[in-house]
Amino acid sequence: MQNMPLFLLVATAVGGVAWVFLYPILSGEQKAEKRKQSVVRSAPTVAARTSRSALKPRREQIEATLKQVENRRAKSASLAGRIAQAGLNWSKQRFFITSGLLGGVALILALLLGAGWLPALGFAFAAGFGLPRWLLRFFKKRREAKFLQTFPDAVDVIVRGVKAGLPLLESVRIITHDAPEPLKSEFRGIVETQAVGIPLGEACGKLYEHIHVPEANFFAIVIGIQQKAGGNLSEALGNLSRVLRDRKKMKAKIQAMSMEAKASAAIIGALPPAVMTLVYITSPQYIELLWTHPTGRLMLAACGVWMLMGVLVMRKMINFDF
Repeated sequence: MQNMPLFLLVATAVGGVAWVFLYPILSGEQKAEKRKQSVVRSAPTVAARTSRSALKPRREQIEATLKQVENRRAKSASLAGRIAQAGLNWSKQRFFITSGLLGGVALILALLLGAGWLPALGFAFAAGFGLPRWLLRFFKKRREAKFLQTFPDAVDVIVRGVKAGLPLLESVRIITHDAPEPLKSEFRGIVETQAVGIPLGEACGKLYEHIHVPEANFFAIVIGIQQKAGGNLSEALGNLSRVLRDRKKMKAKIQAMSMEAKASAAIIGALPPAVMTLVYITSPQYIELLWTHPTGRLMLAACGVWMLMGVLVMRKMINFDF
């Protein structure tokens, strides 16, 4: 009697499983459903094949354009691409020679000031390897900011020129006469590249190699696809202009909202050096142990590493990718 409930539960479970899996097969519902699906799918098959064959050339053109974008992105990541993005006409040899000279000068100055070989090598590495690349990044960001400041206006000029009946190249040539730098020189490069026989879409694609921002990539993709697949260029560029202005507004809004966090991070990062300077002014004998005693030097180096880690973490938290 005690096993009777367990037997009933097992029988109910087995019956439920059999009902779920065996009943559709025995009743013929599964065959009817398959036949219904085959009838439904057979009608649009021919239309789907024809639409696929019609869309295949356009899809191949878009895939080719995206491959070109990836190639341009790989080129811009090289050292020569970064030098060009910074607006410098330097070769890689000149950049390496300048980096070596900066490192040598920093090493000599550190040794003359009485620092040991290990700190001198650290200063030389920072001056020869870190400083030139930081300057490249600084010049690149400043040039990109100037470009983005006037780029939507340039796109509007092209839209108005196309709507007025001018060819696209003539509308681009207008920007080379009236736009400020670096917009003027970049669009002049597009005109000169197209003049030697390169298609206008590929010439506009080289803009992304010199100005590594998404806005330049958008412009190159729109022009490249329009040159290959056709379409209403003025409408596409008008939509692009609205997108660029909306991105500009959003970027300004993000910067305004993050200024409080940036000010707090600057105050927190400046507090230890400020306190150290005040203590040195009031009681220099108390704090001189940090750079006169070996243990103090070790503590000072460790504090510097921790401070650097904290500054990098705060910078990562308050800088938003957009």
